Amino acid sequence: MPFEGLGDRLSAAFKRLRNKGKLTEKDVKEAMREVRMALLEADVNYKVAKDFTAKVTERAVGEDVLESLTPGQQVVKIVNEELTALMGGEHRRIKSAPKPPTIIMLCGLQGSGKTTHAGKLAYMLKSEGKRPMLVACDIYRPAAIQQLQVVGGKAGVPVFEMGQTDPVKISKEAIKHARDHGNDIVIIDTAGRLHIDEVLMDELKNVKAAVEPTEIMLVVDAMTGQDAVNVAKSFDDALGIDGVIITKLDGDTRGGAALSILSVTGKPIKFMGTGEKLENLEPFHPERMASRILGMGDVLSLIEKAEQQLDERKAEELAKKLEKNSFDLNDLYEQFQQVKKMGPLKQVLSMLPGVEKQIRDVDVDDRQLDKTMSIILSMTPAERSKPDVLNASRKRRIAAGCGMEVSDINRLLKQYDQMRQMMRQMTGKGAKRRMMMPGLGGKLR
Repeated sequence: MPFEGLGDRLSAAFKRLRNKGKLTEKDVKEAMREVRMALLEADVNYKVAKDFTAKVTERAVGEDVLESLTPGQQVVKIVNEELTALMGGEHRRIKSAPKPPTIIMLCGLQGSGKTTHAGKLAYMLKSEGKRPMLVACDIYRPAAIQQLQVVGGKAGVPVFEMGQTDPVKISKEAIKHARDHGNDIVIIDTAGRLHIDEVLMDELKNVKAAVEPTEIMLVVDAMTGQDAVNVAKSFDDALGIDGVIITKLDGDTRGGAALSILSVTGKPIKFMGTGEKLENLEPFHPERMASRILGMGDVLSLIEKAEQQLDERKAEELAKKLEKNSFDLNDLYEQFQQVKKMGPLKQVLSMLPGVEKQIRDVDVDDRQLDKTMSIILSMTPAERSKPDVLNASRKRRIAAGCGMEVSDINRLLKQYDQMRQMMRQMTGKGAKRRMMMPGLGGKLR
């Protein structure tokens, strides 16, 4: 999980503050010393960490905070606000060109995940109703063009390529092609190097001058820590980037790069890669990330994940079934399918406030959900519609059919009864959202 170590250190520092009924200026400064050390251990730029704690201290030693009834909570609130500001304050969207197509030029070092994230970005934009096109301008790396074609094929997005010719010519022809074929977004996958050099920068500058991109997005690897920040600064100085896509953030428990990039370069993180699948690219929301760092969860992102998979027609049907008290195991199976679409269970559960620490060392096995679904599929249609008919002999037959134990069948039926009771209580606005997230109401075994 990103920022795991930082979150633990900050929680420990704030716990001591919360345990004190009244705070002194000395208490705040001692806590901020721990915060600064936590930020440095998370590989945050030294100047960024120093400036951050200075701002928090200045606000926290004010009379309104120290004299308040809950000074510890007030300090946490200030830290949350300053963390949000440190990462950009709010999500920055991709700019749109006044006249299509919007041209997004991706750049970055070799190995940062540029080609893969070109496909992820195209996939995301396509799901929003856009008509993106990928352009293969990396003519040096072996099989780079083929890789982009594979990624584009998976995303269902066209790929424009002209082989290993001049990238400037390729990009110009790609823009003409996009205009002729109605593609409103063009994503140019440029060449990378193992290090920053003049040849790389000159080529990127030539492409930039030729097509005048609406956005220049830099792709950096979060796992490289402060090197990612240095790379971002070098590219911005030479090219003038508009934003950053930070990759492998799910694999970096420190996350210092994400906390330093804006302060050092002045350019925001716009997207973050959180896994290997095409759908594992998310808009970067500073306020939500700050909440996750402080252990407050990220419920808004969780709701958005659910809404992306929400089937309005099925939700309406389910609402009617709940009114008639006719929710059966067929409906439960559909709900499990919706949960699976939202991604790995551990990642989904970690967005709930207070849950991430509880499940950090727990092996949340997604295969358990498959096993539970296999139990339902081993039942007859009549048994799924009326679970009350399941007697001992039927349960033994079902267990044999799916390779499970009778105790597993009983556990599922108990969970089903609990869900029926929970769903009866769900009324009013927002019920459909909750209906599509059943596994979050009880334990999935």
